[in-house]
Formats: sequence, structure tokens, C-alpha cells
Amino acid sequence: MNTTGESPDSYAHPDPPTMALRKIPPQPPEAGYTGDPSQAAGPGYPGVPAQPGVPPQPGAFQQPGVPPQAPTTVPAQRQAEGEAPAAPAASVGRSGLIMALGTLSSRALGFVRSAMIIAALGAAGLGDSFNVANSLPNVVYMMLMGGVLASVFVPELVHAAQTHKDGGVAYTDRLLTLCGVILVVLTAGAWLLAPTIVDLYSNFDGAQRDLTIAFARYCLPQIFFYGVFTLLGQVLNSRDRFGAMMWTPVLNNVVAIAVFGLYILVGNDADKAEQMTAGQTMLLGLGSTLGIVVQAVGLLPSLRSSGFRFRPRFDWRGAGLTKPIRAASWALLLVVVTQLSFAVISRLSTGAGVRAAKDGLTMGLGNFAYTNAYQLFVVPQGVITISLVTALLPGMSRAATRGELTKIGSDLAGMLRSSAAMIVTATVLFIALAPQIADIAYGHGKVTSADSWVIAQTLIAFAIGLPAFCAQYALSRGFYAMGDAKTPFWLTVVSTTVNSGLSAVAYWLLSPRWIIIGMAGAQSIACLVGVGLTGWALGRRLRKPVPSAVPASAPAGPDATMVLGLRRNGKPRSGLDGGSVVALHLAITAACLPGAAAAVWLSGRISDATGGGMLSSVVGLAAGSLAVLVSLFALARPLGAGAAVAPFARKLRIPYPEPAAATGNGKHRR
Repeated sequence: MNTTGESPDSYAHPDPPTMALRKIPPQPPEAGYTGDPSQAAGPGYPGVPAQPGVPPQPGAFQQPGVPPQAPTTVPAQRQAEGEAPAAPAASVGRSGLIMALGTLSSRALGFVRSAMIIAALGAAGLGDSFNVANSLPNVVYMMLMGGVLASVFVPELVHAAQTHKDGGVAYTDRLLTLCGVILVVLTAGAWLLAPTIVDLYSNFDGAQRDLTIAFARYCLPQIFFYGVFTLLGQVLNSRDRFGAMMWTPVLNNVVAIAVFGLYILVGNDADKAEQMTAGQTMLLGLGSTLGIVVQAVGLLPSLRSSGFRFRPRFDWRGAGLTKPIRAASWALLLVVVTQLSFAVISRLSTGAGVRAAKDGLTMGLGNFAYTNAYQLFVVPQGVITISLVTALLPGMSRAATRGELTKIGSDLAGMLRSSAAMIVTATVLFIALAPQIADIAYGHGKVTSADSWVIAQTLIAFAIGLPAFCAQYALSRGFYAMGDAKTPFWLTVVSTTVNSGLSAVAYWLLSPRWIIIGMAGAQSIACLVGVGLTGWALGRRLRKPVPSAVPASAPAGPDATMVLGLRRNGKPRSGLDGGSVVALHLAITAACLPGAAAAVWLSGRISDATGGGMLSSVVGLAAGSLAVLVSLFALARPLGAGAAVAPFARKLRIPYPEPAAATGNGKHRR
């Protein structure tokens, strides 16, 4: 299980991450940015990134011993085949919105899919077997998606597009071919070792172990198609086309919903592993894999419209693939560390379910509760944080190529500010209304009210660490944009060790009723440790002296009464402004607390009045959410967090005062 929002992502220079940069002479502002704040791509983002294909500025990174490449554009051959030069990059705000909408749609259907799985297989036994088997390729996907390929290859492809004579065409083909071969080997090996992998990730025996292995045989080929989907998606991201990768998972969920709906109609009579037939197992396993195939194929129309044409190339020697291979080596080590942590968590959670069953506890106190609570917990990160950071990464990579490290820090700080209101509000809603959320998401079919209670308490324990989880994921992208894969690796070693160790403590010290909840609390502690170490390490890295690069013009600041102003004596050298960002999150939390208390009271009264049930949960969630939002918007400005809350209010079509513009003498107009 991913423990701190970190996925094994990597992108490394052939030299150590602290390699010196060549001196960068004065340069004009980035293409499309004049210094006018009105041109900013979004809240806190100082400009529109330069488009891929623009000739590299003097001073860009060069491989040792390789002379600078001549400025070029896409070769005539590819243009003749219909590939147009790259279009100007979309704004970060617009790209983030497109991805957020796609992710939100996919997550919404994902919960429908989860409800179908629960209705078909239940919260224990069969549900645990399918969940473990299907989680194996899903874990690989989440790490790749978030992840290794996203942060390794986007900077590499952007750099190749800026510095190679052919616009990075041949480099891209070689890189995809090499990764495709690795995926085939990885998938084949996983399929052959399915029994060993199942034993590593579970404590099952007898018929339940046999069923889990059978499910795994059908599900493990998803690794290849997840990898293809992620590789092709990074090609699109490097060309500033972000929408398809976030929308095609909708197709996967539609297929899965149809498959489990068919199973419910024709074969929903099995309650134990011994009762599952070979045909039922094949329907669920192959159907789940079919959804991933459709998801990968769904990227092809967008790839063709971008002008991309893939040609397999095996001439890897001397092709400049040393950097991604070294990056992949760190990524592989990170995968190993994360997988070991996931194996520990999976074995502990399945073991908790076995212990609960022996003690006569019939509710789902095992892997099912942990995994499904986690699925709810990561929604804000996927919808908000990953969408914004994915859109930001190409621009940060270009800033790193120019040596503008402070811009990386300021971009990340701006993103954390602009997302703070949404992330903190989601955290408060998870904690205050977890019973209603769990009941709406999973209270269907064979799931009992006791099962929903376990998921709700586990969600509360997870939610405590949500802001740190999202912030740590975002901050780690700063390292990858600069080509440093080594530091995130060691940071992940620390965070996963904390999570696994504390989860083991919970397993041995707590009663079976509380083990899963304690393990979720261990993850929250690991998130707090991870974000603290990541912020400290990134700040040190961004403060390292860099030969003079001309900084972009800074937009006018917001009204001093609208934002927490903890900075003194000028702009921080790293650009992260960590103290102000932390204080902003605390202020937004304080603004939400009265509403959270009201939400708990309202949802309880509604449940008492209606006798519980799905309608009660829906009404309670709606009333409680309204109470939290009213509290947030009423108290944010007095607490100094108005500038961060205003964009959130506008997304909800709620009138909210705008920050006053700064005047030339440093004062603010009212």
C-alpha cells in the first residue's frame, strides 16, 4: 500500500543529482508570458510554460561530453506525415480542471464498480480473495501512474523535444520500445509466479488460497496493459495533452460494472470459495482484465490527433537512454521498497480478518475494510492533487532545464495554496461524516451495517493524514522535475518503514476489532513524517546556488487581509514558503471546525428521525456538507485564508470577495 502519497517515480541525471549547471545568460521571458499577472496560468502559477519544440535556451542541461544540439523543429518527414508542430501549452488551471473532471467521473464510476463487487462477492471471504488478486496489478498501476513513468519520462521527453534535432521523435520510439520489452518480461514473470505472489500478499490457505491464485492468473496480465496505458499517457502529457489519460479509465469502470452486473444475474449463488465454479472465476477475472485493455486502447485517438506515430526501434546502444535506465534503476528499487511495504500491510490486514473470524466477529475486519476505506481516502488526491501536479510537471521540468529552481518551489507553493481549501474541506468531511460516506459508497448487497461501521472508522483514521499525504506527493515532484530520483527513494524508505512498523505494532497490540483502524492510523503518522522530511529536503535542494537565471516577473500579491502573511524580509530563497503554507492549512481547518461539529449533530438527528438507511445517509451527508461549507466561507476571511478559499467558492458558483489589487506604492486598493 502506498504509504505517503509517494509513488516510485524517478528521473535521474547521469551524474549525481547535485550536478553543477552551466552558466545561463540573460534570457527573454517564457513564450507567451509578458509579466502581466492576468496571463498567469492559474492561482499561484507565474506563467504559461514554453511549448515543446521551442529551441532550447543557452545553458540548458547537456549530457557530459555531448555538444549542445542545434535548435530545430519537428522534422519535415514527420510533418509531411501529418504531424503538426506542437501547439502552445494549455494553462495549468485549464489542464488541471480537465483532468480533475475526468478523474472525478472515473472515481464516481469506480465507487459504483466497488458497490457491484461488494453486492456480488460480499465484504469477506470471496471479496477478500478477489480484492487481493485484483490489487496486485492495481498496485503496479498506481505506482506507475502516479509515478515512475509520469515523473521519469515527462521530463525526459520534454528535454528531448527541446534539444534533439528531430524533436525527440527517435528518442521517444526507442524509449517506448525498451519499456515495452521490460513490461512483457515483467508480466510473464508475475504470471508464472502467481502462487508465490499470492502467498506473499495474503495469509489464505485451502480453497480460498486456490481461488485467489486463479483470480490472480486472470488479473496479472493487466500489468502489461496498465504499463502501455501509462507509457502512452506520458507521451500525451509531454505534449501538454492531459485529458485522455484521465478520461479513459471511465471506459474501464463501465466494462467492470457490466461484468459484475452479468455475474449477479447469472451466478450470484456462491458464498464460499469452494462454491465458485471455474466459469464464474474466469468471468470475473477476464472481465476485469478486459476493462484495462479497453482503457489502454482508448488513448489511441488522442495520440493520433497529436501527430504521434510509434515505430519500434531496437537500436538502443548509444541512443542516450542511459539517463532513463539509471532513473529506472532507482524506480525499480523504489518499487521493491513500496512492494515490500504493501506486502506487509496486505498480510497484516488479511491476518486481521482471519483473527476476527476465529474470534467470532462476523463484520469485515480484514483487507476488504482497509482497501475500500483507502479507496475513499485517495479520492481528493486523485481528483485535485494529481491533476494539478501532472499539469504542472512539464513546466517545472522546463524551469529545471533553464536552472530556475526557485520557480519550481514557487509553483509548488502556489499549487498547495490553491488546493488547500478543497483538501482540508475533504478531510473535515471524511472525519465528520464518515458513517454516511461509507454507507452510501459500500452499504449495498451483502454488506451489513457493521461492515460499514468498520470502513467508516478506518476512513477517519486515514483522513487525519490526508493533507500531508497530498502535500508530500506534490513536493516530491519537485525532485523529479530536477532529475533527482535518489532523494525520493530514501524518503520513501523512511515513510514506508514507519508505516509498516507501526502497522505491525497495531496488529500485535490491538484486539481484532481495532487492528485495521490502528493500521490506518499508522499510515497517517507515516504521512506526517514523510511530508516533514520531504519539505525539508526539497527546501535545501532549491536553495542551492545556481548560476544567474533571469527570474520571471512576479504577479501582484493579494490583499493582505485575505491571506496569511507570515513571510518577512522578502521572498524565501527556495520559493516553497513552507511556514505560510502550513499556517494556511491550519487556518482553513479552524474555519471548518464549527461546521464539522454542526454536521455531526445534524447527521445524528436526521438518522434518529428517519431510522437510518440509505436515504438517511444521503440527507445527512448533504446537510452536514452544507454546514461545513457555510462555516468555511464565513470564517476564512477573518482568519486570513480568504485568498485560498475564493477560487473554491467560485468553482461552486458562490459569490465571494476577490483579493484587492496591489497598487504601485505597495498599498492595496479597497
